Amino acid sequence: MLTPSERRVFEHLAQFVTDHKKQGIERVLGNRTRRVSVVLEDIFQSQNASAVIRTCECMGLQEVHIVENITKYSINPRVLKGANKWMTIRKHASRNENNTIACVNQLKENGYRIFALDPDADGQSIFDVDIASSPIALIFGNELRGLSPAALEVCDAKVRIPMYGFTESLNISVSVAICLNTLVSRLRDGGIEMDLSDDEKDMIRLIWYRKIVRNSSVIEREFLRTIE
Repeated sequence: MLTPSERRVFEHLAQFVTDHKKQGIERVLGNRTRRVSVVLEDIFQSQNASAVIRTCECMGLQEVHIVENITKYSINPRVLKGANKWMTIRKHASRNENNTIACVNQLKENGYRIFALDPDADGQSIFDVDIASSPIALIFGNELRGLSPAALEVCDAKVRIPMYGFTESLNISVSVAICLNTLVSRLRDGGIEMDLSDDEKDMIRLIWYRKIVRNSSVIEREFLRTIE
């Protein structure tokens, strides 16, 4: 929830946002969701991580979790196309704990079920995942080693993308795109509530206004000085 001060800042910055941009923001916000989230564990190729973030933003996800145990997250601006500007990117990069476990525990505390993407035949198909009972977080592993043993141990279930050729795996960005398109389409077609709360939307509007308005930090600072 916005504080009274944040509310006044929001209303002040709104004067500098065109009606056309406001309409675009409302259209996107109307399709934003935290019902599905993605966790990236130690992705080392910047183009892969960037392609995943871009896909998540295109599919309406608001939040992505980046786990850094052995590999630092980096971006490729040409691939990313500014998608991270509109999303909440949460990094888990502590030196004192297993960041995969910390991330998963945090998500579970917030009511998420954790599904580990793994090509093994013992995982259930992404098309059969129960989408109605709770929010879902999909965890994707390193390009070479796949998911860590810790990720497989703490997840609620393993899921896979059915494949019918000789090749046994897909590029991570392709895997994310298939999984998200499947889950988001099923959720929307099933009429399952996916919307953000009004308070969440207000906070995101403020964040986006700050990004859209040129010199917003200066404008905000001067405005706050006048009302103190």
